[in-house]
Amino acid sequence: MYIKKLIAALGESKVSQNETVLFHHSKDESIHPPAYPDVVCFPESRKDVEDILAIASEYNIPVTPFGAGTGLEGQAIPIHKGITISFEKMNKVVEYSPEDMRIVVQPGITRTALNQRVNRDGLFFPIDPGADATIGGMVATNASGTTAVRYGSMRDQILDLEVVLADGTVIHTGTNAKKSSSGYHLTGLFTGSEGTLGLITQVTLKLHGIPEYSMMARCTFESLEDCIGAVQTLLLSGIPFMRIELIDSVSIEMMNQQSGHSFPVKHSIFMEFAGFKRAVEEEVKLASEILLDFHASDWAVARSEKEKSEVWKARHELSYAFQHLDGLEEIGGDVCVPISRLPELVTFARERIDQSGLKGAIWGHVGDGNFHTSIIYNPNIERERNAAMETNDAIVHLAIEAGGTCTGEHGVGLGKKKFQQKEHGAALDVMKRMKQFYDPKGILNPGKILD
Repeated sequence: MYIKKLIAALGESKVSQNETVLFHHSKDESIHPPAYPDVVCFPESRKDVEDILAIASEYNIPVTPFGAGTGLEGQAIPIHKGITISFEKMNKVVEYSPEDMRIVVQPGITRTALNQRVNRDGLFFPIDPGADATIGGMVATNASGTTAVRYGSMRDQILDLEVVLADGTVIHTGTNAKKSSSGYHLTGLFTGSEGTLGLITQVTLKLHGIPEYSMMARCTFESLEDCIGAVQTLLLSGIPFMRIELIDSVSIEMMNQQSGHSFPVKHSIFMEFAGFKRAVEEEVKLASEILLDFHASDWAVARSEKEKSEVWKARHELSYAFQHLDGLEEIGGDVCVPISRLPELVTFARERIDQSGLKGAIWGHVGDGNFHTSIIYNPNIERERNAAMETNDAIVHLAIEAGGTCTGEHGVGLGKKKFQQKEHGAALDVMKRMKQFYDPKGILNPGKILD
């Protein structure tokens, strides 16, 4: 009955029960098993989203938002079936003000499409998760990426969100002003909420000027300890890195296989410096001098856009290299800790992976304390599966005990719910009450973040 109502409200072209469409919207890039929705809706406007939620609320039907399907924690998997809302047709630029360095977009636009629109004016949007995710999905998970050391996460780049609540109320969480001390910080609340409190239909973002000049540099280390120590010292030096990535030898080997590069198979740091040319050259010189104290070698720089682009493309594709190994699966870690605890956590992670007897890698955006672990196992061998889970859990628990978090950028979704009580304590009860307030019928992406 409710599907007929959806068709009547939206039109047949925006509602699908096609088997291929249902399959496409049953999974993301995570290891979590797929689940088919009953129906997929393709809204083109806020009004369409309001109509879908009104019908879902009337019939108590679960609603799962879907962006590009690039999530890593199962946020877009409709584990309770119901309606999946694909935002792929809501991909427009609503308003663009280069003078204000501001743009208003629908949630289905991808970060690449957004940057193609604004780059011609000397502007760019800096948040760059490895995937070409949608802006709505990036808001939903509070995504970040390699540029987080300079530009932070999505929360730092949002001026306003337009949100449709479960009861159909439409709210704006901010303004067009660069800052405000007025009211509660609802933008921060809905960013990272994974579609469990409301559905985002419009996003107002800050834009930034494209730096005049940039250089990419990389170097290698014989020991992981020297590599981490170098990162800490570089960060304390005051160099305003655009990017600074730790990539261990296992990750480098995988990058070479995936991309065809021939980087030295050693623990490495990849860096990018950006700003005025003279300043950048001084920063590169200072960094090279600091790195000598940590026995760095294989120093190499890239100045051309083509060379820089190829290196960062290889780095961004690392995640997918681990996810698509024939017959194997990856448990991907995403902890983030205070910089002072980074050596302890990375060393512990390496030791635990080695003790497990499994192949595993460590890499990530260590400039803000966030690093990833990729633990590879055969899903058909119970011992390997259990060892991978136990190793990942041990790393997460130590990260939380160190004052960190179970997820720096991937979000909670299905895979990290079990860590929420330890990380948040009494605050978790407050979150549950907020969920009950915003979604009393429990129809908005149920089973994600909270049980």
